[in-house]
Amino acid sequence: MSEVLTAPLVVEFPFTRSLGPVQSAFLTGLRERTVLGVRARDGRVVVPPVEYDPVTADELRDLVEVAPTGTVTTWAWNPSPRRGQPLRTPFAWVLVRLDGADTALLHALDAPGPDAVRTGLRVRVRWAAERTGAITDIACFELADGEVTEHQVRPHGGQFVDPVSGITAPARLDYSYAPGRTQSRYIRALAERKTVGERCPACRKVYVPPRGACPTCGVATGEPVEVGPRGTVTTFCIVNIKARNLDIEVPYVYAHIALDGADLALHARIGGIPYDQVRMGLRVEPVWTDGALPHSPEGMGGAPIPDYYRPTGEPDADYDSYKELI
Repeated sequence: MSEVLTAPLVVEFPFTRSLGPVQSAFLTGLRERTVLGVRARDGRVVVPPVEYDPVTADELRDLVEVAPTGTVTTWAWNPSPRRGQPLRTPFAWVLVRLDGADTALLHALDAPGPDAVRTGLRVRVRWAAERTGAITDIACFELADGEVTEHQVRPHGGQFVDPVSGITAPARLDYSYAPGRTQSRYIRALAERKTVGERCPACRKVYVPPRGACPTCGVATGEPVEVGPRGTVTTFCIVNIKARNLDIEVPYVYAHIALDGADLALHARIGGIPYDQVRMGLRVEPVWTDGALPHSPEGMGGAPIPDYYRPTGEPDADYDSYKELI
């Protein structure tokens, strides 16, 4: 049995949102080294502040200032910090109830080791050297053993010069993907400029890309079948919004293509023809490109894949020949 391929993959996108008056005041306050909470209907001070009461769902606007010192209520040691986390050295994730607050704030604690952390530990905010109006303006918490602050909760109007009105938070997921034996065989076939699917032993349909099992019959597939390379456009869409980090000029066409001999359409980009001339039934063939699998195992890094499909010049396929594959 051939080796199953694996590759590191990253899903990443920036999440942009506007801020209401409560969150705007909280983040702008951090920029000014001020920690704000909001008073709930039952009198509790909630930090970080929320726009609606967690119990009654009433709108909340009564902002108050709390202290930058507090007490650890619970914690967990992080021996191996990951990319994007607050500290590069081992640290503790802590819930800290700031003086004057009735709820806890989650952040990182810079501590020499897990033996130095405990519930009830006194800590204080370590402010970032450069602050922009984000939760990262609190660089982390640091030890403040023996430091007790008499803090009087003070009302705060939430007014600052040049308030923060929106934030962009990067979302990122790093993971290792293993496609399994079936799709590993499919990817290896691409290295030889072949497209190989698998046939269901029950219904005899050929699926490309193969999934290892027939989605109709629910039985395992194992008989490899080479299909294509030519195929028929069954349906398509015109893309008018340019994707980040994708070097393709808009508009362009993305289509479902039923390769000859396959019983399932795959999706690919259509090129070599003006976007407004793409149509259902158009006969197409692959245009291969090299070096498209940079994270594959040794020997697969330069494997070609179809970069896009272009018209073959053949007459359009009859609708009845592909109507079941739309």
